[in-house]
Amino acid sequence: MSKIMAVNAGSSSIKFQLLEMPAEEVIASGVMERIGLEQGIFTIKYIKNGEKVKEETNPVLPTHAEGVELLLNSLLEKNIVKDLKEIVGVGHRVVQGGEFFKDSCLIDGPDGVVINKILELADLAPLHNRAHVIGIRAFMKVLPDVPEVAVFDTTFHQTMEEEAYMYATPYEWYTKYGIRKYGAHGTSHQYVSQRCAEIMNKPLEDTKIIVCHLGNGASISAVKGGKCIDTSMGLTPLEGIPMGTRSGNIDPTALEVVAKHEGASLSELINTLNKKSGLLGMGGRTNDARDVTAGANEGDHRCIMAFNVQAKRIVDYIASYYVYLGGCDAICFTAGMGENLCHLREKICNRLGVLGVKIDTEVNNQTYGVEKELSTPESKIKVYVVPTNEEVMIARDVCRLANI
Repeated sequence: MSKIMAVNAGSSSIKFQLLEMPAEEVIASGVMERIGLEQGIFTIKYIKNGEKVKEETNPVLPTHAEGVELLLNSLLEKNIVKDLKEIVGVGHRVVQGGEFFKDSCLIDGPDGVVINKILELADLAPLHNRAHVIGIRAFMKVLPDVPEVAVFDTTFHQTMEEEAYMYATPYEWYTKYGIRKYGAHGTSHQYVSQRCAEIMNKPLEDTKIIVCHLGNGASISAVKGGKCIDTSMGLTPLEGIPMGTRSGNIDPTALEVVAKHEGASLSELINTLNKKSGLLGMGGRTNDARDVTAGANEGDHRCIMAFNVQAKRIVDYIASYYVYLGGCDAICFTAGMGENLCHLREKICNRLGVLGVKIDTEVNNQTYGVEKELSTPESKIKVYVVPTNEEVMIARDVCRLANI
């Protein structure tokens, strides 16, 4: 048995899971937040004497390096590991791999080719890629002799054909600046589609699956034979369906109209589309789907409208992918909203009735965050809730590439 650390580093945070492989058992998990501020937050969950324990402290975390040191020392102090040598690999989520990274890869040092290429691609994910590098370097400093692997959100989508990933813009935009669709949430889409094939007891290569990753960030993918053939997110996570704070698809001319009236810059307007739109912008409350649901239940028109718009756009993608796949074996809902928002799943599935989709309303209304089939026996397309597990996919890639 081998212990693998799966890491998702942000600009001021480190999310982590420590997994026992190949059993894929989570030994500990948690998050460090507010790194670089006066007071940090360190939350860790683990098993102690057969009981689940959750602890939260407020350490000072000047940099990610101190955060990693504290994390590893905590694992020792809590006897989660007896020696840091038990951790034989670290996997890092990286949002943008561009066209360069066709697969996950071993990281060749803190200033090697891989790190430099991740930084080169930062223009395509400015908030994410630089933060990931900070986290990678912090772990390499504290665990210098442990193999570290970069796992990219974009690699699963690299199997798309040109017709799916190219934009109808001047071709030079693509050749000079890499302007094309890259997608995101690839690790989640890959895990869910593979797990769905297992649930259906069908060979992965014989499946046609539509995965709906619906969280605060949301994307949909068409997966044929285990390979992505299209996905809703684009050059950045802004393209696609409406999300918690992101607008999804919009006529670009809208930015020019608003700019003329408000004197806003392009950067300010893109920020609005990323952080002040979606359920937040339409519903007028928060980006938390639970708050928007409460508003809809109270009869708030804007909250009702927000979910209706989102459901309509999701159905648009599902219907399009149904045609592009040449039929569909299963539709899978995953991530926070997909796993827990039964009213949104019902709204979507009812609109898909024309494709022969039928779900058991009672089963749907009782399904929160667990693996479950929602479709009835007569449904022409299976419908499932499949909780995602990106950390397991990261750990699997570490084992594969580091020969663990």
